[in-house]
Amino acid sequence: MARRRKRKSVVRVGVIGAGGIGRAAHLPGYQACETAEITAVADVNEENARRAAEEFDIPNVFTDYRDLLAMKEIDAVSVCTPNFMHMKPTVDALNAGKHVICEKPIARNAKEGRAMVAAAKRNRRKFMVALQWRFRSESQTLKRYIDAGDLGDIYHAHARALRRRGIPGWGDFVDKEKAGGGPLIDIGVHILDTTLWLMGHPKPVTVSGVTYAKFGHRKDVVGHMGQWDVKRFSVEDLAVGMVRFANGASLVLEASFVANLKENVFNTHVYGTEGGASLMPLEIFGERHRVVTDTTFPRLPKVKAHTAEIEAFVEAVRSDTPVPIPGEEALMVTEILDAIYKSAATGREVRIAKKQ
Repeated sequence: MARRRKRKSVVRVGVIGAGGIGRAAHLPGYQACETAEITAVADVNEENARRAAEEFDIPNVFTDYRDLLAMKEIDAVSVCTPNFMHMKPTVDALNAGKHVICEKPIARNAKEGRAMVAAAKRNRRKFMVALQWRFRSESQTLKRYIDAGDLGDIYHAHARALRRRGIPGWGDFVDKEKAGGGPLIDIGVHILDTTLWLMGHPKPVTVSGVTYAKFGHRKDVVGHMGQWDVKRFSVEDLAVGMVRFANGASLVLEASFVANLKENVFNTHVYGTEGGASLMPLEIFGERHRVVTDTTFPRLPKVKAHTAEIEAFVEAVRSDTPVPIPGEEALMVTEILDAIYKSAATGREVRIAKKQ
């Protein structure tokens, strides 16, 4: 059983949601962070909450997250609820004066995300979204190369989050009303966020997209992540989008739960005037002295991305510095996803508004 740290300088946190991501990522992340103390946990399922409290030695247990927010001792909150329950606990926590890190995606759609960003600004609280792929060793290394100018001007990217047979057989992943979408919003959100970050967050201007549902309604398709309820399936199983940016750059995004390809792919390729790169595995492609070159990285540091993201959030709260993944950047991701869905539904290119 873990021992609670008793230090005045620690950030005291509460975790809302004791399900999979809360117990697998956020709670262990805080437990590993020497400057954080887990003060309370809340979950509508009391058994889940008490199990988490016992495992992580948490003194306060609630079934109503509002009771957790009423604790003056708590400085910051993790929101680890399903997508359809991201907005309200986040806004309530910010209104209660707590700093917040919310699981990805920021929300089911940009409208909800804007309300969350507005609440953070209104209350002058820190708001971060848990897009942990930025903290991977490959991502951090490539970002340093790009920021140093080694790849030149990044003018195009191809981001892919593709599963061959990977419709989740649990939870609300196949329910559009609760999840907000399918693979685009579940796994596509990670690779899109990472790619936008690598590109320096150019301003998106127009988006085109198509979505397909060729497998999710069929009972004869194998589920490597469990068999899902085909009657509940109301999301896409493949989505494709193209984004044009104000600086002339472009991006193509693909995301699937099911597709007839050789193997799962989770990768992004960025194309620059002085070099290009593949993220997974990390390789940089260029030319020197009229000879093309390939650079590989056989000994990258080992990083636990989920732990690193929690530590970064805690440090931002402690030092009163900006969080590394602010709500505004996560909102940009969701605005693009919304536009892909809208374009797919209308068959037309969608222009992203200049001002929210």
